[in-house]
Amino acid sequence: MESFIREKFIPVRIHVRDENATALMERFGANWTPTIVFLDSGGVERHRIEGFLATEDFLAQLNVGLGRVAFGQNEWKKAEELFRQVVESYPDSDSAPEALYWKGVAKYKGSGDAAALGETARAFQESYTDSAWAKKSVIWR
Repeated sequence: MESFIREKFIPVRIHVRDENATALMERFGANWTPTIVFLDSGGVERHRIEGFLATEDFLAQLNVGLGRVAFGQNEWKKAEELFRQVVESYPDSDSAPEALYWKGVAKYKGSGDAAALGETARAFQESYTDSAWAKKSVIWR
């Protein structure tokens, strides 16, 4: 996991007892620990994780974060691929329904074809049917 993080991110660790911790926690709205904030190259927050996660769930969320950064920078194909990888690699994680949702949105944004949203809504009829993300896709049917 450490090599994945170092390869994909610029990690910054701040201990809550550090001298500058309070100012940084206020700046990034970190009210709990651990808080992982995903910023794009312009410093805009695109995703965050709050609280401890088991390794597989954490890896899934890290990949969702990468997808959200790509999405926020209008890199639709890259975002779609990152979200697809989460669904395929971590199908039992709590992140998979979120990734499925955003995969459909990224595909739509990249193509302008609303069929991508309908496709996503149909996928939710088969998987993750009780998730909040499935409920958000109902309008696309």
